[in-house]
Amino acid sequence: MENGSRCKTLGVVLFPDFELLDVFGPVEMFGNMKGVVDVRIVAEHHGPVTSAQGVSVNTHHGFTDCPPLDMLLVPGGIGTYQEVDNTTLIDWLRERTAAAELVMTVCSGTALLARAGVLDGRRATTNKMLFQTIASAGPKVEWVKEARWVEDGKFFTSSGVSAGIDMALAVIERVGGTQISEALALATEYDWHRDPTWDPFAKAHGLV
Repeated sequence: MENGSRCKTLGVVLFPDFELLDVFGPVEMFGNMKGVVDVRIVAEHHGPVTSAQGVSVNTHHGFTDCPPLDMLLVPGGIGTYQEVDNTTLIDWLRERTAAAELVMTVCSGTALLARAGVLDGRRATTNKMLFQTIASAGPKVEWVKEARWVEDGKFFTSSGVSAGIDMALAVIERVGGTQISEALALATEYDWHRDPTWDPFAKAHGLV
């Protein structure tokens, strides 16, 4: 995102019982890049969507009126257990990931892209507490058990909840430069884990 380049549109996909921090951790970072990134909240149907924590969030768009998206963010949450069988959502994700420049998932949101088949043959990670269950949604994915986040081409997949913030800063560093990502971490007083292999939670949950 060099100076003079057009503003990028980031679509954040919501569904019932999504995880709040999966969304608003990354959005805190991208949302502070005014004029560089335009964040749009999208769901299958326009209107409020209730998170797993009971907080409702209003959307900007439903699937049918969603504009072109340069970047896509798919959160996790207990709602993914239902949404992996939502063919409308899975088909929409398959179509939109094909057109996007960068695609991000947080936590169990990786299961939705795995079910769509867009991660087949790619490296990816997810929530460590539920790793084996989530991995079953994508048997052709090269699942990485020990990673804070994983980058494979245009796909960035992260571990559980707070890992999405580290991943978001890594994406911002890739597309905007280290100075911007460091400034955002400093402004939000966030201790940014820069090493994608830093993952004490994989060991805590007996994956490695």
